[in-house]
Amino acid sequence: MWMIGTCVSTLIIVWLAHRVYRWRKPRCNGTLPPGSWGLPLIGETLQLMVPSYSLDLLPFLKKRIQRYGKTFRTSMAGQAIVVSADPEFSHFVLQQDGKLFDSWALDTYAKLFAQESEASTNIPNVHKYIRSTVLKHFGMEVLREKLLSSMEEASRMTIESWLGQESVDVKYATGTMAFEFGAKQLLSYDPKQSSEKLGDLFFSFVRGLMSIPLNIPGTTHYKCMKDNKKALSIIREIVKDRLFSPETHYNDYLSRIMTDMSREKFLTEDSVVKLLFGLLFVSFDSLSTTLTLALMFLVENPKALLEITDEHETIIKQREVSDSSITWEEYKSMPFTLHVIHESLRLGNISPGLLRRTKSDVEWNGYTIPAGWGVLIATSAFHLDPETYNDPTTFNPWRWKDGESDAMLKNFMPFGWGMKQCAGAEYARVFAATFLHVLVTKYRYMKVRRGEIRRNPILDLGEGLHIKVMKKQN
Repeated sequence: MWMIGTCVSTLIIVWLAHRVYRWRKPRCNGTLPPGSWGLPLIGETLQLMVPSYSLDLLPFLKKRIQRYGKTFRTSMAGQAIVVSADPEFSHFVLQQDGKLFDSWALDTYAKLFAQESEASTNIPNVHKYIRSTVLKHFGMEVLREKLLSSMEEASRMTIESWLGQESVDVKYATGTMAFEFGAKQLLSYDPKQSSEKLGDLFFSFVRGLMSIPLNIPGTTHYKCMKDNKKALSIIREIVKDRLFSPETHYNDYLSRIMTDMSREKFLTEDSVVKLLFGLLFVSFDSLSTTLTLALMFLVENPKALLEITDEHETIIKQREVSDSSITWEEYKSMPFTLHVIHESLRLGNISPGLLRRTKSDVEWNGYTIPAGWGVLIATSAFHLDPETYNDPTTFNPWRWKDGESDAMLKNFMPFGWGMKQCAGAEYARVFAATFLHVLVTKYRYMKVRRGEIRRNPILDLGEGLHIKVMKKQN
């Protein structure tokens, strides 16, 4: 019996030693990029989670770029990943999207977003179909003809509701506005008709995105997963009701894709629910964070606040009827406003980067990235590169006004890049510009308090920005 136990223990130790060896010395038909692996299983995940208490780069990125250069390897949650802060390599990766590389999410993200199986996501033209339908419902023509005036009305009603309050949490308030507006366009969701606020479930979901993935009651991740399931359940009920009552007429995104369900085989009930969940998420989080940062930067920079106010008051003065709705031509005549939005997006770096995975061995600059490895394009490293942006951690919207160099434009990726750039990029810019137009022309605001900014690695505004809003006196 003792001999059997000894043999079993020896085999386990040998197996573990082999696994650790293979983890530290992965098979590679070439030279791996420089870097380090960290600890078995968890890799360098804990180092990645060390926060930066500023708008600057994460310590994880800054230290490794200094040590290994702009392209290095690491391990996160047991997954081998190459991190790129090299614009040339990153553009190569994005140009080869779908050829040498595939879109990808870490297992935790895939589970949270109910990501479809690899087989289903590789169905030809799925991404093309989704992008096409999103642009048809939220693209330039619809923005100009329909959504612009609706955005202005939503902004006006939201800011009007802030009057009389001693303190307004900008992130939550603008997030609620953006979510309800997006949910109405996507699936005609009415929060007044729901027993549980779908928007609050999404807020909870966002808070748990970068938490330690311990699915134990009481943890942030557990609540995140629970609220994720609740949100999916609510969306599923809406989809089922539509499927059982096809004769009811709606003019929303869900109606558009339901008409295609018989023709597009990948549009199952399950995939439609997941698609709507993803679109609801992107419709509000980045917009509310960008608006919060813009209001924070403006109130802390009186010169910028004065210039953006003058720009919008000039638009009002040039109208035949001062109270008429904003026009597309007026939106296109807000250069400084767009500079403020771009600078807020650049400094915000809301996402830590873009994730891809190699489909086969990839050769680059003398190194080999094995098949199945992840690639993280660290967009924040581009946006905060002092070689491209002078004094990169300082809010300076005039940097865009004084000249948008090729390097600035090429390395500015708040919505991704290339064929897979976010289809809602212009939607977010138009909504943010419209909101700022309503705010600075009709109201004034003062900062009550703001939380400490940190990256962990997603941007965290802490207690957020709290403001008090008053009507302007004519």
